[in-house]
Amino acid sequence: MNALGMIECQNIPKGIEAADSMLKTADVSLLTAQAVCAGKYIVLISGDVAAVSASVDAGKAMCGASLIDSLVIPSIHPQVLSAVAACSDVPKPSALGILESFSLCVSVKIADAAVKAADISLIEIRLGRGLGGKAFVIFTGDVSACEAAVRAAENAEGVGGMISQSVVIPSPNMDLVRQSIY
Repeated sequence: MNALGMIECQNIPKGIEAADSMLKTADVSLLTAQAVCAGKYIVLISGDVAAVSASVDAGKAMCGASLIDSLVIPSIHPQVLSAVAACSDVPKPSALGILESFSLCVSVKIADAAVKAADISLIEIRLGRGLGGKAFVIFTGDVSACEAAVRAAENAEGVGGMISQSVVIPSPNMDLVRQSIY
């Protein structure tokens, strides 16, 4: 797998129909297809770039006016997939970076941009589960790496004001870290 594709649909029935269309269009692997908060439906797929692009185009067409956002990332960083599944193995953080976005697709874009730009470890990309349609990314590294990752994410192509908030917390309290992310 070298590419990741995603659609974010405004409603569940059209999202499921789009997922089916995506999987029938090209030889891709389904990573997840699920309902998320605010009645949205997301589909994440992987495969070679051409197949993922064709599949996402089919999903977008099926969603029609219900499409919120979509993405194709040709060379996805491997940490992004672990963070989406919330199964990253993370050491004691010296600093935490946290980015919140209004778009679930944008959260994947900014996570990929952040991890490619700085020496950080992605912890989690939370996609709209219990968040009222928002998403967030949590990562760790030293303070300067976390700050560089935040800057890269905020300046990533296609983000366009969709980041609602970002912070870097130096030396986070471990009780908070364990409660929040482990």
